[in-house]
Amino acid sequence: MSRVQEVILAEPRGFCAGVDRAIEIVERAIAKFGAPIYVRHEIVHNTFVVNELKAKGAVFIEDLAEVPPGATLVFSAHGVSKAVQAEARERGFEIFDATCPLVTKVHVEVAKLAKEGYEFIMIGHKGHPEVEGTMGQLSSGIHLVEDVEDVARVAPSQTEKLAVVTQTTLSVDDAAEISAAVRARFPKVREPKQQDICYATQNRQDAVKVLSPQVDLVIVVGSPTSSNSNRLRELAQRLGTESYMVDSAAELKPEWFEGKTRVGLTAGASAPEVLVGEVIDRIKALGAVSVRKMDGIQETLKFPLPKGLKLEDVPAPGHIS
Repeated sequence: MSRVQEVILAEPRGFCAGVDRAIEIVERAIAKFGAPIYVRHEIVHNTFVVNELKAKGAVFIEDLAEVPPGATLVFSAHGVSKAVQAEARERGFEIFDATCPLVTKVHVEVAKLAKEGYEFIMIGHKGHPEVEGTMGQLSSGIHLVEDVEDVARVAPSQTEKLAVVTQTTLSVDDAAEISAAVRARFPKVREPKQQDICYATQNRQDAVKVLSPQVDLVIVVGSPTSSNSNRLRELAQRLGTESYMVDSAAELKPEWFEGKTRVGLTAGASAPEVLVGEVIDRIKALGAVSVRKMDGIQETLKFPLPKGLKLEDVPAPGHIS
């Protein structure tokens, strides 16, 4: 029976600039103010990262009522609604906003166009915290569509001033298909100047498109709640390559590798490289003899930290590797 010979690593994979920044905000807040630091929602959707930060003194909550008065609060990378922002201010917390700047860009666009009288169609997944945060920038006039069928049913109160916005971690191909359906039904719809799907989501999906045809199996490192990780697994599957998503090396099943000689490996934007290394070690234990990196885009983007957590303000923490 053939055994795994080679692991091919997707490039790029793993942490993006927004995730790096969000984790660093929590770590620096702990270093500056001491534990506990409260974080509304998982800072990023990764079990390992959340557990590491819990061990350092982060407390993850969903309801602001769980946060004691005067505490330090961090908003997660996914962003929050205007109502959550207002409640946090009223309760008098010291607030640091770890919302990804690419999500904030969508929020700013929504606020600007709403002032001009626009209604919105948002392409995204119901219940995802990013979608709740973006839709919560307005009290009304923003309508969620999850698929092409929803586009046929959506009922804005007017169509003269209609704009489309997108969750940043969607499948690029799915979003394009839904956007096309929106355009077909509402030809005057205003689309973002640059698409809302973030560069890191796009780059990781592009890498999987290159990787999938070269391998017999694709493994995605990512947590079940991570939208962009789920999209990577679905994309490989759609391209005809068997694929699985794992939260850690412990979830790998030897039977997946039976008869497979080349395995592709990638990681969602919230999955740390340490987990990728552990998965490689496990696949090597199953017989893989070589590991090589695919050629791909080198990401160099860095986002600045909020005021009060810059380098001169606080000692640099030991960052999750």
